[in-house]
Amino acid sequence: MILKGIVESIVYRNSENGYTILDLYSSGEMVTVAGKFPIVGKGENLELEGEFKINKKYGEQFEAESIKVEKPTDVFAIEKYLSCGLISGVGEVTAKNIVKKFGERTLEIIENSPKELVSIRGISEKKANEIHNTYKDIKKMQEAVMFLQKYDISINMSVKIFNKYKYRTEEIISANPYKLIEDIEGIGFKTADKIAIKIGVEFDSDIRIKAGVLFALTEIAEKHGSTVAYTEELKTATLEVLELDSNYLERVEDAIVDLEITGALKKVEHNEKEALAISKYYQMEDFIAHKLLNLSAGNVVQKLGDENDILQYEKLNKITLHEMQKQAVLAGVSESVVVITGGPGTGKTTIIKAILKIFKNARKKCMLMAPTGRAAKRLEEQTGESASTIHRALEANFGGGGKGFVRNEHNPLDAEVVIVDEVSMLDVFLMSSLLKALNFGTRLILVGDKDQLPSVGAGNVLADIISSECFKVVELTQIFRQSEDSMIAHNAHKINHSEMPDLSVKSSDFFYSGTSEPNAVASEIVSLIAERMPKYFKDITSEDIQVIAPMKAGVAGVDNLNVLIQEKLNPMTPFKKQITLHKRIFRVGDKVMQTQNNYDQEWEKYNDFGYPTYGSGVFNGDMGYIEDINTEVNEVYVLFDDGRRVCYSYAELEELVLSYAITIHKSQGSEFPVVIIPIMGGSPLLMNKNLLYTAVTRAKKVVVLIGKQSNVFYMINNKSSAVRNTMLEPLLKRFENLGID
Repeated sequence: MILKGIVESIVYRNSENGYTILDLYSSGEMVTVAGKFPIVGKGENLELEGEFKINKKYGEQFEAESIKVEKPTDVFAIEKYLSCGLISGVGEVTAKNIVKKFGERTLEIIENSPKELVSIRGISEKKANEIHNTYKDIKKMQEAVMFLQKYDISINMSVKIFNKYKYRTEEIISANPYKLIEDIEGIGFKTADKIAIKIGVEFDSDIRIKAGVLFALTEIAEKHGSTVAYTEELKTATLEVLELDSNYLERVEDAIVDLEITGALKKVEHNEKEALAISKYYQMEDFIAHKLLNLSAGNVVQKLGDENDILQYEKLNKITLHEMQKQAVLAGVSESVVVITGGPGTGKTTIIKAILKIFKNARKKCMLMAPTGRAAKRLEEQTGESASTIHRALEANFGGGGKGFVRNEHNPLDAEVVIVDEVSMLDVFLMSSLLKALNFGTRLILVGDKDQLPSVGAGNVLADIISSECFKVVELTQIFRQSEDSMIAHNAHKINHSEMPDLSVKSSDFFYSGTSEPNAVASEIVSLIAERMPKYFKDITSEDIQVIAPMKAGVAGVDNLNVLIQEKLNPMTPFKKQITLHKRIFRVGDKVMQTQNNYDQEWEKYNDFGYPTYGSGVFNGDMGYIEDINTEVNEVYVLFDDGRRVCYSYAELEELVLSYAITIHKSQGSEFPVVIIPIMGGSPLLMNKNLLYTAVTRAKKVVVLIGKQSNVFYMINNKSSAVRNTMLEPLLKRFENLGID
């Protein structure tokens, strides 16, 4: 419905995202309006499209989905507008004097003839210019948002776009609407294409076809993790994206040539076939290859430990290292670049601790890091040494005018040794960013499980480094004494070797249920979390249990399980705050996960002495709990596992999901006391050995596997995980053979 009226007062406004609550005088009554708006002020005329909804605290509110702003016309409205605080240098007295002098021409004078304002007592030429500039800035923002709404872009997204492009919004989008795909999170080809067609871009125009090529290649990178695509496959994918038939193949080929000439694409050879890469990915992999080879070959490495140091370490810690572990420790203290890889129970943490001890004895500055907060926290707990996420170590600063990581080639890390855990999770962007921040001479120790799922982002970094055979790699295969009795480690290794896990063995840490009917599986999972497991294991609570599933959809998929578990563990009560957004319910106490990198999101964290620290950046996979919901200002407060507190506006909640159940892909780099895994069948790309292996190895104490044995058998024999086409391995081999460093 349409609602028209004059702004009476601004109740609340979030300057970061534009979320506003205001009182609107409409048809003789006052209406409370909420939504994400450009800057508006008292006295302005609004035409809003939306609907009335019930807010539990404030009652009925009008939630606006689109907005049209018109400047105030009568003298009373103009005076109210000028005195509301939006216009720099204008208060109530000044506003009254300006309107008294110019009447209904006031806003026209401010916009077009600001020098006339000097005739008003108290207004200098400088102040007149400030008034003029502030008014024009507000008007430009309003015009930009209204321009975007003509193309069916929501207010939320319009404000997001304006915050990126500012006063060049209309200019940039009119020139090339497809730029939105690259610059604005949440806008894909279809949205940009709709805008382009409405603006008047021809269906078969060069600009549209080029955008289709780049989008098709980006989709391949984001969905399949590849950094290159074979040329013929890319042509076919581009025609599908553009919804054009094969008659346009030559036009696509011409577009590819143009994009090569301008440097947007890079032609390469991959597996003796012609392929294409988005230049930024090629440049990242090229840099990674050069920097790793430089670190490895260009440094004179001082051997800092020997067998005597290991004997001393064993004696002090009352342990005996296996021969393979000793080799890994010696490699770690002898090589410039070394990879240590192995499955659960093979002693990777023990090796890290020994390497750290030897380096500390040699007074070397060491840094421990991991890709995620959970992985960093686990590394810190296991080693007793400080560890951080890679983002935090590099001092991520992407928002608020920041230009990326503070630590880079111009401001490197103050470290002589860098040890990175869970390296299988590193994509080419994060790996290249880390390497930029390393001085030549820094030792790099990469630790991870090569059989885990690869990174969510583009690239196959750990696998490519290992398969290049350019660096020292120590592969741990022996399960050690502390894990010999663990069926988790035993079955994980059987799965990794494509052997059926032992499902009939009675154990204290690995359980199997043959329940297979979807509704029964869902009911059993809820029962296990809420009652049976906390009752059976005295040291386990419901909060310790994580469900990880291959798929989102289905009765026993992530989405439905989250609803069922939420209803059981955190039901609605008369005094518990909750909100409903896009058919999703969030309550105080809910377990939630961040689903995308948001470098702008601000947080606070209290240290051990009770003092707050502040920063920005919340990342894909971060998990926590909803601490509070403030319905007065429509904000949700989340406490993440590493102690960061984040305030989300309602509009930002699209970045959060319930996380009582998560996908196996989202569980990468995390470890949970108890893991429940429903195996219900599905796509061969999801039902494979790597996925099952990753799921089982997420458990620290207990695994519960639910489903048909035939599904388990299918997964361990299905090695058809999506193949990633990347350039890092061939680049490493080529540069090493050429002697390039």
